Amino acid sequence: MKGILLIFLLVSVSCFVIFLISITSPESRWVVRIPVCNETVIGDNSGRTVLPYRYPFHHHHHQYYYKKTNISHILFGIGGSSKTWKERRHYSQLWWKPNITRGFVWLDEKPDEHNESWPKNLPPYRVSEDTSRFNYTNLYGSRSAIRMARIVLESYRLGLENVRWFVMGDDDTVFFTENLVTVLSKYDHNQMYYIGGNSESVEQDMVHSYGMAYGGGGFAISYPLVTELVKVLDGCIDRYSDLYGSDERIGACLNEIGVPLTRELGFHQIDIRGDPYGLLAAHPVAPLVSLHHLDYVKPIFPTSTQMDSLKLLVSAYKTDPSRTLQQSFCHDLKRKWSVSVSWGYTTQIYPSLLTAKELGTAMLTFQTWGSWSHDPFLFNTRDMSPEPCEQPLIYFLDRVDEIGDNETMTSYKRHHVDNAARLLLAQAGME
Repeated sequence: MKGILLIFLLVSVSCFVIFLISITSPESRWVVRIPVCNETVIGDNSGRTVLPYRYPFHHHHHQYYYKKTNISHILFGIGGSSKTWKERRHYSQLWWKPNITRGFVWLDEKPDEHNESWPKNLPPYRVSEDTSRFNYTNLYGSRSAIRMARIVLESYRLGLENVRWFVMGDDDTVFFTENLVTVLSKYDHNQMYYIGGNSESVEQDMVHSYGMAYGGGGFAISYPLVTELVKVLDGCIDRYSDLYGSDERIGACLNEIGVPLTRELGFHQIDIRGDPYGLLAAHPVAPLVSLHHLDYVKPIFPTSTQMDSLKLLVSAYKTDPSRTLQQSFCHDLKRKWSVSVSWGYTTQIYPSLLTAKELGTAMLTFQTWGSWSHDPFLFNTRDMSPEPCEQPLIYFLDRVDEIGDNETMTSYKRHHVDNAARLLLAQAGME
């Protein structure tokens, strides 16, 4: 991280102070081995925190004898319905690339717009086959789960060429396709792979399964495995008529074949309620692949709508996909400050020295999906201190600029919203 300059603007009631932070190698004498922030005080009142970053020229992946996986090797199957598509199609517009991405949104019937020209910036639609012949005995779910589970089968039967991976998602899933390609490139598509993530809420994993990929967060199945899956899927659907969702059925059928879930931390079901800030600000060291359930949480940027928030995040992502939401931190030993950066999203400045373990643990700004409880989650969380002197100064992404060859400049700005109070209210479940 040598040579990376971080410029932070601190705003207080009576004065404006800007300090320049250079992240150096972790050669601190302090007991916690975290990079030290060496700073130079300069004068300015721009109101922004600025983070220059030079991103690498090369990315290293496992090399096989075949051509490297790219976006054309992926076939997306998006589960939707004609009733919800009009409201949710904006999520697909964020990531769908006409003439580049391949796939379809699968609907239960023809949409109202079918007689009109279908927008080119959306995935083309197909109408799913009738599933009335299948049994569905779950008492609280929806029969649409059967139709959704068969999307992978109907996609396979299209017989499209050069497909290595079938990627399933919902009509409110936002995919980060460059990072998806990066993740799938790690695996040999000629082998049987089932790749995705669990629910964040333990109560969901206990009810459904720890061994399945949650469909809203998206999952990928390699072509050879889909070839085997389609042979047994319809019979399997009837055998598991009591299960709730489509993803649960897929997981159960793949378990019969004997292929376990390969977990990747960048797939996000977002099975939480409240404010997702703490979760996103402490994103694991893994490429951001997907976000889901964004209608059920507060906007990720506090002064914007959720859609505008996502557009801002995507604008940062497009300049440097692999670095989006990646967390890094350092210490200013002289001032006894801790600085945490979730690239392209937020910056936190703590007026105390926190350990790496603390900084890497998500602040509890959210609740569980079903019971709206403060725990348990599939990862560690930490409470935010009610003491003002222990709370971080929080900055949110303002803009990203490309300032030269392979360089970006990210600017972060404090809002008029009292961020600390907002987080405390979210933590208490009162907001």
